[in-house]
Amino acid sequence: MPTQANSLNARLVHWLRKFLPTQLQIDYREKLRACSGILGGLLITGMATRIMTGSDTSLPVLIAPIGASAVLLFGVPSSPLAQPWSIVGGNVISALIGVTCMRFLPATLATAAFAASLAVGAMIALRCLHPPGGAAALTAVLGGAAIVHSGYQFVWDVVLVNSVLLTLFALVYNNLTGKHYPHDPHPEHGSTHGTKDLPTIERLGFKSADLDAVLKRFNQVVDISRDDLETLFLQTEMHAYRRRYGEILCADIMSRDIVTARIDTNIADAWKLLRQHKVKALPVINDEQHVIGMVTVVDFIKNIDHDDESDYQGFEKAIAALHDTPDLQHTVHRTVAQIMSTQIRTVQSDMHIVELVPLLSDIGLHHIPIVNHAQQLVGMVTQSDLIAALYRGRLADNAQA
Repeated sequence: MPTQANSLNARLVHWLRKFLPTQLQIDYREKLRACSGILGGLLITGMATRIMTGSDTSLPVLIAPIGASAVLLFGVPSSPLAQPWSIVGGNVISALIGVTCMRFLPATLATAAFAASLAVGAMIALRCLHPPGGAAALTAVLGGAAIVHSGYQFVWDVVLVNSVLLTLFALVYNNLTGKHYPHDPHPEHGSTHGTKDLPTIERLGFKSADLDAVLKRFNQVVDISRDDLETLFLQTEMHAYRRRYGEILCADIMSRDIVTARIDTNIADAWKLLRQHKVKALPVINDEQHVIGMVTVVDFIKNIDHDDESDYQGFEKAIAALHDTPDLQHTVHRTVAQIMSTQIRTVQSDMHIVELVPLLSDIGLHHIPIVNHAQQLVGMVTQSDLIAALYRGRLADNAQA
């Protein structure tokens, strides 16, 4: 009997836990940021609405649904339900439906429920689903005599103004506090070569199509965008790889004796350095050892002088001349500053090597300068370095297993 009672209690506790949401994984700064945004947003929206409506005190300066909108705008600004079209479109369309229902139906509980259901259907169809919109429809029906008598004026003078002002404040506040708003859509994942191949990082593990299939079977609205969900899964995989391979940092695998060029290095001298050390890239640094550019074999090829670039034989001869004539007399007055690439991606020496994978695979980089916290060049990592490190890490993982 005691065993059965304990089992029953355990099942009851487990069932009751379903009513308690999981703990939010945010720190106190994010909590303070959200609360401050709601405070400032509602105060400024209310005062601005009062100024715009003037002496008309029959209508409220703030409606209850706007408070719920503020929770989404500042509490979960990355949610699809909190984007500008969801806020403005969802609230205004729902209020329009509520007022229209009041024009043809009595102000009853049934009318309010009917208006809310129509509002949800319209928001889904127009891709502006916003939970406070249901409250806006209810408010238009059950908000009292002043709101009912104002008709469509309630929609334009209160709901629209409240929604637009709050969204504008969120645009400024969220971005100033480090939250990109509207939430940035992620670029399409595709081959950088214009082919149908998946990006390298997606050829193993779960694929985008797997996520789409699961979401289709789930068949529920999730309060996170599909792209954000995929990003979280990918970052979780990266975190798992990092734990598996241990703390292997860029400083552990980078080349430290780096062949570099200066901004005033002659092109001919830079080419000699490439040939002499059998490397394909030279970081260009300034007096403070900061990386200001990169000159590669490709940069030399792109800047070869020959009469007709459309003439393959002429181009071939120019390549041969570049290979066989290291003096490069025709470039005697040119420096690497004239041909180097200036859009250079650098990473910190204490970054885990797993985070190099997207840079050296999907983005297509071949050489990554490694810098310290003073942004000074301390090493270089190539695709070959990363492959060797992952291979050795995998061997160590197998040995441990």
